[in-house]
Amino acid sequence: MLAYRHAFHAGNHGDVLKHLVLLAVLRHLNLKDKGWRYVDTHAGAGGYSLQGAYARKKAEHAQGIALVRARAADAPPLVADYLERVREFNGGDALKQYPGSPAFAHALQRPQDQLSLFELHPTDHRVLSSYLGKEAGCEVRMVDGFEALKSRLPPPTRRGLVLVDPSYELDRDYARVVSVLRESLQRFADGSYLVWYPQVGKVQAAELPKRLRNLTSGPWLHARLTVARPDARGFGMSGSGVFVFNPPHTLHAQLKTVLPWLHEVLKQFDGGGWQLDQKAM
Repeated sequence: MLAYRHAFHAGNHGDVLKHLVLLAVLRHLNLKDKGWRYVDTHAGAGGYSLQGAYARKKAEHAQGIALVRARAADAPPLVADYLERVREFNGGDALKQYPGSPAFAHALQRPQDQLSLFELHPTDHRVLSSYLGKEAGCEVRMVDGFEALKSRLPPPTRRGLVLVDPSYELDRDYARVVSVLRESLQRFADGSYLVWYPQVGKVQAAELPKRLRNLTSGPWLHARLTVARPDARGFGMSGSGVFVFNPPHTLHAQLKTVLPWLHEVLKQFDGGGWQLDQKAM
């Protein structure tokens, strides 16, 4: 949706969960020398100012990355790694910017790896292109990521990660996620796919994990974190979830430690919780 700008939400609790899982999967891919391809279907701007008007409007990062940084001293290893990537993106300890998914991927990219970054919003695409468009091994295109994904699968090395993270501003996004994952798994069954979704008061959001599970007979992992209450009208994002096809075998153990820690740090009321399910090979 061209009206959507992720800058309003940069660094919120949903970003924290998504980027922790993204980092864990990329770290696992880097355990082997063989190159991988990372495809981001809705890449955004690549990074966001937390001092700009968009981020300041709701200051969602104050209930996300800022709280996590405040508890850095007792952070689990995966969270400590994540915080170091955020610090590097800022060039120091001051939290002035928040890295988007392309920035996390670029931080772990090696010379043999490739990034395919798709963003349809013209302003965000321009910023992303300025940031990574001339970097070695990086492809930045202003296209519909749902449509462009099939042209990048499978990668030549048969190793890769796809992040599917639309705005979900339109109800049809939920159906498109299921459709594009069905087709992608047929093209590249062994690839890793990370789907992020918001926990909101929509039937489509509640049904999405079940619909994704039904797409495969292979391994998957589903993690969900609930930290806030909806507003008085039942609106707002109370949490988010990630669904991973072909997850690293180490991811479940990592998240079993990280999720309760995150809930304790990020919860905005005495409730909520976390969920972690998987189907192993």
